[in-house]
Amino acid sequence: MAPPRPSRRSVLRSGAALAALALAGGCSSEGGGEEQPPGPGAATPAGGGPVMPAESAPHTRTFMVWPALEEVWGDQLSSVRQDIAGLARAVAGFEPVVLLARPDQAEQARQACGSSVEVLDLMVDDLWARDTGPTFVTGPQGLAGVDFTFNGWGGKQTHANDGQVARALLAHYGVPRVQAPVTGEGGGIEVDGEGTLMATESSWVNENRNPGVSRERIEAAFKELLGVEKVIWFRGVAGQDITDCHVDALARFAGPGTVLLHRPAADTPPDVWTTASAQARQVLETATDAKGCPLRVVDLPEPDFELIEGAGEDFLATYINYYVCNGGVIVPRFGDRAANDRAAGVIGDLHPGRTVTQVDINHIAAGGGGIHCATQQQPAV
Repeated sequence: MAPPRPSRRSVLRSGAALAALALAGGCSSEGGGEEQPPGPGAATPAGGGPVMPAESAPHTRTFMVWPALEEVWGDQLSSVRQDIAGLARAVAGFEPVVLLARPDQAEQARQACGSSVEVLDLMVDDLWARDTGPTFVTGPQGLAGVDFTFNGWGGKQTHANDGQVARALLAHYGVPRVQAPVTGEGGGIEVDGEGTLMATESSWVNENRNPGVSRERIEAAFKELLGVEKVIWFRGVAGQDITDCHVDALARFAGPGTVLLHRPAADTPPDVWTTASAQARQVLETATDAKGCPLRVVDLPEPDFELIEGAGEDFLATYINYYVCNGGVIVPRFGDRAANDRAAGVIGDLHPGRTVTQVDINHIAAGGGGIHCATQQQPAV
């Protein structure tokens, strides 16, 4: 069995004054909480190249992965597979799901997931489709997939097969592959679909992914590859969890101009997520998006760890790591019923017209990830 993973864990409230929202430039006086359909230019950035759509845009399908290795999960492999099967079935209630599985494990995956989930034979190592799969973009030439060259979060975990998943998946579907000039993961980026991207320096400007590469060069790559015009950087925390503090467990766009921010409990000792959340709030309170509009910040409090069965030091207890699919939002459910209800209400209010479905993911979370980490959308063209 491999050494333990590094620890990934350790009410609506608006952010700072929003008077500037009344300024010209398309800023909404309502704070941008409601989702809006893409405008005529939403699929093409100013330069006319490819763009990464918001997760709330229509999908063709969702990709997921069947975890393969006992050396990663030990005696929890069977349990985490049950979580993955339950999550796949939940997403399949809204849109097609393709689950990648090793050929010798594919039949087991089919039996666990049922007929609503398509299983594709492909060599994989672990379940984190967000990080190992391609990041899809659309543009004048149609669909393409950006390959960020997954390297096991900076060499922290075996990835002989996972490092090839993006290439193999794109080849299978005949989707053009774009090789990124920087190394990283899909969970390390969050876009609003209107030109703004959020990321943590700790997971990108890091010698374990991009030795000698400046933040400016990485930002330039984001703009070229994903069609964004502005990058909001958080400091993050390096070396304390396996991802070096991915943004998709910290802050998410819930529509243009609105950011959901993970909020640890007030009595939580300083750790990766308390430190990152406090610094991210400082940034967001004065940040503007690509249109020059200030951001509305909505806190999403974490559950009570004392009420979660099996919540060890690796456990990722954040509701921020949810997934938006066609007509639905898939939200984690933990042992804290009050916090679960509050999170479902906040997320549902910020994604009007979508059905909120809560799913138990304790075993996935015990491995340091969540629903968003385990899914990757293919946008509709």
